[in-house]
Order: sequence, then structure tokens, then C-alpha cells
Amino acid sequence: MELKIIRPFEVDKSEYPFKDNWLPYRDGYIHYVDEGQGPTVLLLHGNPTWSYLYRHVVKELRGDYRLIALDYPGFGMSKAPSSYGYTPQEHSEAVADFIRRLNLKDFVLVVQDWGGPVGMNYAVRNRENLRGIVVMNTWAWPARLLAMRLFSMAMGGWPFGYWLQTRLNFFAGKIVPHGIFHSEKVTETLRKAYTDPFPTPKSRIPTWIFPRQIRKARSWFEEIESKLPVLSDLPAQILWGMKDSAGFPPEEMAKWQSVLKLNETEILSDASHYVQEDRPDRVASSIRRVIERTSAKESKIS
Repeated sequence: MELKIIRPFEVDKSEYPFKDNWLPYRDGYIHYVDEGQGPTVLLLHGNPTWSYLYRHVVKELRGDYRLIALDYPGFGMSKAPSSYGYTPQEHSEAVADFIRRLNLKDFVLVVQDWGGPVGMNYAVRNRENLRGIVVMNTWAWPARLLAMRLFSMAMGGWPFGYWLQTRLNFFAGKIVPHGIFHSEKVTETLRKAYTDPFPTPKSRIPTWIFPRQIRKARSWFEEIESKLPVLSDLPAQILWGMKDSAGFPPEEMAKWQSVLKLNETEILSDASHYVQEDRPDRVASSIRRVIERTSAKESKIS
């Protein structure tokens, strides 16, 4: 039975012209976009974003591929179930359940920010189900850079970080706009799309928990890191915004290059942390490229 849910907030239809899909998740639900047909591409967002982040990519590619972008519980238009803690472990469990229930097979995984560890936790356990991967400004190991640890303490700390997120909606209202290099793209429509999912102090708690978990989830990160070698033969595109000051310098990109042996890397001098906002054209091209590479591989095998 298809869920009939009223959107919790409105978003510009010209920006986000997609049909809403809703999947029950315990006593909550997951909102997602499912557009087009062909090879499947699963798009995972980070903090405090949602499927809106991939709107340009979906519009560009839905004529050739099946693009699926979900909102984690507590983000975007999804409603978290009761007793949900908004940790990356729980988000990853929700994503794994989502993949299973939609019966997604042989898909390309696209990750950025927290989408990296959330998606990699699935990837290292289900390598056989992945066709390829696109990686942008993310990580999947314990935070070793001082900048990231300080960021965690400031944005996810108590009480100052908690106050910033829950009272000022700081992540959605300030960090997102500053994480986009092309300032002309930071319109009022865009600002509203990222702040509207968090109208109350309580609704903003998930945006505080994510940075807090950079430190608190260390053992979880260690477990993912220990399994990353299983992805060494996975065709990969690495797309890196070089203007990112949020703890994702070239050293983190180099770590991905050492893990994903079959990588092709593109460096973007005009992109910051939210690569999908700065250069959606290059994100779409990276997805096309990894599908082309894997299609060529399939034709050789057959």
C-alpha cells in the first residue's frame, strides 16, 4: 500500500520537480526521489542536506539512468521513528534496509560528506552488489586531522555547539552557504530549502549529532576502515572540491586514491565542500563515466 504523506514544507517546483515517494520505516517513514530508468544510481547526502542536494544531477541524468536519492530519518522530508538516535550507524542501517526493500542491485553508489561513512558501511559488507562508486569530499575512517576534531568539538560540543545548532540552526543557515564556492548560487530559494527541514530546536538535534559523532563513533569508523580493502577492485570516480576548508584537504583525497585502486580522479579548483551545488555538471559526468567504464567491462566479459 502506497503511503500518502503531505510534504512537511514546500520547495520550488522548478528547482525540485520530482514526484515524492514514501517508504514506511518502523513508525516513521523515508522520503525519496526515484526518477528515470536504466542503470541504477543511489545518491547519499550528508549533514544537514537531503535529496534536494542532487536535484541538478537527477534532472540531467534521469533520461538515461534510474536516479534514487533518499532523505535520512530526521532530514529533508523523512520522519524519524521513535527512539531514533540520528547516529551514522542508525542512518546506515536505514540505508541498508532501504536498499533491501527496493531490491536495488548492481548499482552505482554516490557519496559526499556523511554519505561516505554511511554508504561505505554498506559497501564494505555488500561489495558484490555495487557496480561502481563516485566519491566527493568525504571520509570513512577515524578523524585524524586536527581541523576535523576541532570542528567536531565546536559544532557537536556541549553546550555551545548544541546551542548553535538547536537555537540558531547554524549548520543549515550558515555552514551550507559558506560551503558553496560559487556564491551566486546561494539564492534565497536554496537557503530556504536547507533551513525549512529544521523549523524547531528539537528538529535540529540531528544536525548537532552528526558533528558530535566524528569523535563519538571512532570504533565504528575503525571497523569500516579495516574493511575498505575489499573495495580495491571497485571502479571509482573521485571528484574533489579543493576550496573545502571543513577538514577535507587533498590528503583525504589521497587516502581514497590508495583505497580505491581503480580510481579516476578529477580535481575541482572551483568547488568547495558541497560539490553537488558548485559543479553538478561534473558530478553527472563522473556518474556517466563510471557507468561507461563498467559497461565496457561487462561487454568484454560477455
